[in-house]
Amino acid sequence: MSKERIANISRKTGETDISVMLNLDGSGKAEVNTGIGFFDHMLISFAKHGRFDLKLNCEGDLYVDSHHTIEDVGIVLGKAIKDALGDKAGIKRYASFIMPMDETLILSAVDLSGRPYLNYDLKLTTPRVGYFDTEMTKEFFYAVSYAGEMNLHLKQLDGVNNHHIIEAAFKAFANALKTAVSFDESLRGEILSTKGTL
Repeated sequence: MSKERIANISRKTGETDISVMLNLDGSGKAEVNTGIGFFDHMLISFAKHGRFDLKLNCEGDLYVDSHHTIEDVGIVLGKAIKDALGDKAGIKRYASFIMPMDETLILSAVDLSGRPYLNYDLKLTTPRVGYFDTEMTKEFFYAVSYAGEMNLHLKQLDGVNNHHIIEAAFKAFANALKTAVSFDESLRGEILSTKGTL
């Protein structure tokens, strides 16, 4: 269990050029540049509240729109989470967290099952927050959940401010993931599955 859980992933397409370093056992340090200020803020918050170290750089075709950048960052971040976890021996696997942020309340639940699924229920009512297209919130979490091969639920329990709803979702996910990737000492290095693999 002392093995470093660090992943370095690069992905280059005709639309984006992304590099990511993720340390699941970090201290919340983040260096992020996607060209979208609000998205950078969300990813930095994810790292800070999950206590992950994250270095992420993306050069995307923002002259088109934000879609490729946000979705592709989700793909690469999901892959980094999966790779850093390795065989998942000894981890808690499951976790949930309810994040309050002013009038907003968001539930995130995670199962690092190896089976991708997103259940998304956020009610966003404005097209943009800064230069971040709000409809891309779902696409980001879809990409993370499928590339990371995790079961991810995001449910809005309350809230009206779109900035608060999106930020609370990122922070709730970070806190749930932080617990799910942590070690359960009672497992003594076993994999928490009757199948013997995740």
